[in-house]
Amino acid sequence: MQNKDKKLKLYYSISEVAQMLGVNESLLRYWEDEFPQQLKPKRAGRNIRQYSAEDIEALKLIYHLVKERGMTLQGARQRLKNNREGTLKSFEVVERLKAIREELVNMRDALNCFTYESMEALKQNIETAQKEEKDTEE
Repeated sequence: MQNKDKKLKLYYSISEVAQMLGVNESLLRYWEDEFPQQLKPKRAGRNIRQYSAEDIEALKLIYHLVKERGMTLQGARQRLKNNREGTLKSFEVVERLKAIREELVNMRDALNCFTYESMEALKQNIETAQKEEKDTEE
């Protein structure tokens, strides 16, 4: 039985992972050479890389250090070697904050759809409904 749910996949191809991170496949291959302790994707037939969820998390952490924080590869390797837990915790906090920011931006955009006129009309509809409810109670 084949697994249809992408979140439950055991392994991802290099193209899927590259798309997830928004990078080229060649960069993933390069990082695999540069971070042999952290990245060890499984090899399938014809030497095709298969990335597990743990590999993807390691890649996200490397991406965060190198692309978002601007660290050198040497600096990122050193940080992962000396303080992996602290680095992982700060990365998780950043990811949560990004998710919160995205939610807030979505809420702002939803609220921006309302115009003054639509808010006034909504207010009048509420007042009319309240008035009708009051009249039926009497």
